[in-house]
Amino acid sequence: MTEQIIAQRLGIALRQVQGTVRLLRDGATIPFISRYRKEATGSLDELQVGAVKEQLDKLTELEARKQTVLSTIGEQGKLTDELRKRIEACWEAVELEDIYLPYKPKRRTRATVARERGLEPLANSIMAQHSHDIARQAQRFVTADVPTPEEAIAGACDIIAERVSEDERARNSVRRTAAREGTVHSRLVKGKEQEGVKYSDYFDAASPLRTVSSHRFLAMRRGMDEGVLKISVEMDADRITEGLCRQFVRHGSATREWMEAAVADSFKRLIRPSIETELLAAAKEKADDEAIRVFAENLRQLLLSAPPGFRTGCKVVALDSQGNLLHNTTVYPHPPQNRYAEAAETLRSLAARYKAEAFAIGDGTAGRETEQLVRGLGLEGVGVFMVSEDGASVYSASAAAREEFPDHDVTVRGAVSIGRRLMDPLSELVKIDPKSIGVGQYQHSVDQSKLRARLVTVVESCVNKVGVNINTASKHILTYISGLGPALAENIVAYRVANGDFKDRKSLLKVPRLGAKAYEQAAGFLRVVGGRNPLDNSAVHPESYHIVERMAADAGVTVEQLLADEELRKGIKPERYVDAEVGLPTVTDILEALDKRGLDPREQLQAFSFDPDVHSVADLREGMTLPGIVTNITAFGAFVDIGIKQDGLVHISQLADRYVASPADVVHLGQHVEVRVTGIDTVRNRIALSMRKNG
Repeated sequence: MTEQIIAQRLGIALRQVQGTVRLLRDGATIPFISRYRKEATGSLDELQVGAVKEQLDKLTELEARKQTVLSTIGEQGKLTDELRKRIEACWEAVELEDIYLPYKPKRRTRATVARERGLEPLANSIMAQHSHDIARQAQRFVTADVPTPEEAIAGACDIIAERVSEDERARNSVRRTAAREGTVHSRLVKGKEQEGVKYSDYFDAASPLRTVSSHRFLAMRRGMDEGVLKISVEMDADRITEGLCRQFVRHGSATREWMEAAVADSFKRLIRPSIETELLAAAKEKADDEAIRVFAENLRQLLLSAPPGFRTGCKVVALDSQGNLLHNTTVYPHPPQNRYAEAAETLRSLAARYKAEAFAIGDGTAGRETEQLVRGLGLEGVGVFMVSEDGASVYSASAAAREEFPDHDVTVRGAVSIGRRLMDPLSELVKIDPKSIGVGQYQHSVDQSKLRARLVTVVESCVNKVGVNINTASKHILTYISGLGPALAENIVAYRVANGDFKDRKSLLKVPRLGAKAYEQAAGFLRVVGGRNPLDNSAVHPESYHIVERMAADAGVTVEQLLADEELRKGIKPERYVDAEVGLPTVTDILEALDKRGLDPREQLQAFSFDPDVHSVADLREGMTLPGIVTNITAFGAFVDIGIKQDGLVHISQLADRYVASPADVVHLGQHVEVRVTGIDTVRNRIALSMRKNG
């Protein structure tokens, strides 16, 4: 049943879902399934496999909740066969909670008190709507706790109000109406005008609930969390109450007066607050999902970005080709020391001594000035690149940095991190909490567990897409390889230190606690460069080596010769190698892997220079055209670095001379763009930019 529901929800064939679920339950990872088990999944891609897993997790959680509900109702002695069937057939969380609501243990309510005082029979009489002598009946319920007939009727109406609030049809009616027509409204908390000035756009703001943008809703929520704003869902209370009365108050009712009062009270006191909370939670979840999606895509682009972007001076480090620290020093080219000539000579000397191929310069304080200094050295053949410092300080103070550089302070660690980012962004960025990298929108306001899980998935995806050199990889990046994790990653590094470089993939099986299952999941994503078997430096999984060996034998050459001869590989007919165990998708993937053996799937880094005359906001003028780099993408636009401390915003309406549904359709992280300055707000420190050519 679970697989059928997933197939329906995702629009994926049942056979594909069944194969994917079977692999997931067997412990296979998303990267492994999408890359090496295409026959089982019908060639579902990574996103589709991820979607199946997400649905499977949700339904598994719902199934556990159903068992809790069944158990609780059963303990009350109220679980009928019909009710059990309804619960077991329910696959929507909201519907399940509506069914459960009348039986759900609750705090002591007004209705609870009324029942304790024996007023339930009176409530039944009023709800029957036949009796015209309710006032006289109420006299029979007068006690020390209920001193008057009026109080008896009021208590009975409290019971009715609770029953109405627990009615599935009633709740669904209000839920649908509010979701369709409701408005999310934010208002200023009295006396918070100055404290909450940054939320001035939301002091009295309203948006349709069903279409409110994620960034707008999350801004409202952040204002509410900081005690500046109140948020509510506005709905047509009179019309909704009339609709509820039509449901519960019969034509010609003898108790209309009390029934209508109880229904109105139920809506105002019980249903509305409950549904409002539910809808705001749903809106928050929707906004979280969108913000997390944006953040995840930005992180993916950043991790897959191309490898070769003051206080007391500029820290300088020299790194070898593996990112090992060779030398560190400090130069003082900027005020107040102004030791420009000395700094220039030091940098020339270091470049010569260590045969520098490139300079990586952090984009923080004095970054542009330092860039000008380095470019002025006239070092032929040495690239100069500005690199984002976002997260470098987080890494420099982390346990990982202390472990790597126990004898160096945070400034040296941070400089090393910046240099390594230029060499291989992925290998370095995996050491940093993704939330500290500086991409995304309202990442601190969304569901943190969901964000963390999604970002881990993205990191795993990127690491496995690129692959890892087993003999140079740190334990940090190995942690994200399919089938490994922190313990096995640490064991691999320890084994490498003790025994030297791995000569082939099979040697991984000698690593303590790395068994056949982990090897199966991980091997295809680990590379052995210059090892015994040339296939170990490819994305071909060891389980498929025999296919490549057959291809070579059929061509009358060795595997090495086959790998070296592109024309020979072009002549291979994939269909010849399809059998009961290996399908055409796998064979096709093998041939593609042979063509790309040892190649990094990431693009090559392109050189870039900011406008040499722009160093601060004071240098900007409206109408200026400037080169820039896209540093962040949100639902409402893209932020662009134009070479000053503050990034400018290209609003979604200014990204192109056409309608843009999503900024991601037009720009990507790290893209070199040309922008025009359209507004400068020095008070709020905001820069408005445009990429439109016409106006």
